[in-house]
Amino acid sequence: MAPPSLLSSYNITLSLIFIITITISSSSMAEIDSSVPKSVSAPVEAAATYIVYTDRPLQEELEVYHLRTLSSVFGSEEAAKGALLYTYKHAACGFSARLTPKQVEEISKQPGVLQVSESRTMQLHESPAKLTNI
Repeated sequence: MAPPSLLSSYNITLSLIFIITITISSSSMAEIDSSVPKSVSAPVEAAATYIVYTDRPLQEELEVYHLRTLSSVFGSEEAAKGALLYTYKHAACGFSARLTPKQVEEISKQPGVLQVSESRTMQLHESPAKLTNI
């Protein structure tokens, strides 16, 4: 386990990355949802976008590791590839994927999974009074 100060820095970094990447995930989801035929998208509607933070593998390619982790929940690599939206590899290690609540519960128990957070769109806000003083 990492020292508490390192974990605190790591959590701050993850929070910043989470906020920055929300817009990317949201715009990608609109494209993905519109490209899936209605007959296929029915089971997907219960799924939401989650960001899964993982340990950084030492002897395995990052994307391979993430697909293997997802495959353990989806049952096949093909299904995992269909759910994987983005792989984070620089400031944090993890991926975003479309998951159902049951899949979130299952993937949270996988070795190397540190945290699973639902992706949310957040908006920075300025009061109208501050904007008029520019």
